[in-house]
Amino acid sequence: MLTKMQKKLSNFFYIILGLPSTAMGFALCIQISALSWILSTKYGLKIDEIGLVWASGPIAGILGQVIVGLISDNVWFMNGRRRPFIIIGGILCSLMLLALPNLDIISSALGLHGILGVAITVALLLDLSINVGFNPTRSIIADVTPDGKERTKGYTWMQTISGAFGVAAYVIGAWFDNYVLIYVGVVLVLVLSIFPILFIQEPRELIQASAESTKPKEKSSFGKIMMDIQPLWGFLAYSIYAIAKKLIGFSGYSVSIANIQIDIVIILCLFITFFFVFYTLAQKEAGKSKEEAGIIGFKKLLAAHSFTWIGVQTMFVYMFAYVQYKLPGLDNMKMGQIVSISFLILNVTGALLPVAILEPLTRKIGRARTHAFCIASMAISYFAMIYIGISPIMIYLVMAFIGIGWASTISLPFAIMTQKVGSNKIGLYMGLFNLSVVLPQLVASLGIGQALTIIENKNLIFIVCASTLAISALLWFTLNDDLEENI
Repeated sequence: MLTKMQKKLSNFFYIILGLPSTAMGFALCIQISALSWILSTKYGLKIDEIGLVWASGPIAGILGQVIVGLISDNVWFMNGRRRPFIIIGGILCSLMLLALPNLDIISSALGLHGILGVAITVALLLDLSINVGFNPTRSIIADVTPDGKERTKGYTWMQTISGAFGVAAYVIGAWFDNYVLIYVGVVLVLVLSIFPILFIQEPRELIQASAESTKPKEKSSFGKIMMDIQPLWGFLAYSIYAIAKKLIGFSGYSVSIANIQIDIVIILCLFITFFFVFYTLAQKEAGKSKEEAGIIGFKKLLAAHSFTWIGVQTMFVYMFAYVQYKLPGLDNMKMGQIVSISFLILNVTGALLPVAILEPLTRKIGRARTHAFCIASMAISYFAMIYIGISPIMIYLVMAFIGIGWASTISLPFAIMTQKVGSNKIGLYMGLFNLSVVLPQLVASLGIGQALTIIENKNLIFIVCASTLAISALLWFTLNDDLEENI
């Protein structure tokens, strides 16, 4: 029996529905806020060692979300298809958070002399558990909400609740310390990932459109998955190449352009990326079956969303270097404080806008167009940062405007994506959609980081951010919602 709040699709139901995703988001905020800090201050790891620990994150995202999404589409356990993975992910995530301040104890108990191997293992399991939980917490929203405005409402409420707790995480870390944040997170993640999901009833059978339901369910082969992520081939090729270079110490093959050595493989991967982006955009959805048109639309979303995340990840990873460059007189403590406050402001905007502004706006102009305008505003704000981000106050002001695009990025694309694919494959395609996040993250972490070590002018950070977001906005403006007339 459906609960009264679920039948009515009340606001309280949307709050409950958003809490499991909030648990995973809170764990991610702890990871961003505390992982590098605790590895450096308590365990004395070097910068390159910390970077190696962080590299496990995107890899866990590539494997975890796709595999869990595929499995969760096809199982029924503990009265749910998403519920078991949310609970397992939450428990494992809490245990890994608890392990962070106790890596030395774990290492000693295992009879190990070094801390690095234990740190990598814990970080990998933490990332894996977050990804195990994140996919089904987003997929379940599509499972229990009808197409159109109610589904959009589900994802905007998800981001509002998650964003509010994310702001609280940064406040706890700044007001008290990261140890308090970690232990609060252990309890909060465990509670929010287990108890709310018990009050949500998942449908035993997912309702299919009539044209879709008459076809036999197609198995997802590796070849089909690769074709479905075609716009990301360039990102995937570069990620594999860059990781292999680091592992074997290969210097690559470079050419000199404007007295700057550029790897030939990077140029080739860039060509592959733009070729398949334009090839995808050229494909027409009209005249295709619903399933074929949906896959074409899904590929277009991958292309647009991937460029967003190059810019976003570049900001997240290298914001400290930009602040150091623009405000060279700051000590490390003050620099860290400015960066923390900047991300706090970003998350405040990200928490306030989705339900209050974005969801009502989608009803007037559609989801894709709303998101395109938000991404365009983000690109303009990034350009503004280059010229006016010369004091802490101005940096904070610009970050508030950047938060408009951030609020949309972590809410609306999920609602748009779920309209493109069959209901019985939401988990798989939610995982594949996540590749448009993690592969660009690897590009930003490995490729752009290498460029920043060569080029002294750290304005390059926001030049990259602004350029990639401008490309993303242009791509989003070419896209339409399938169901915009119903919004």
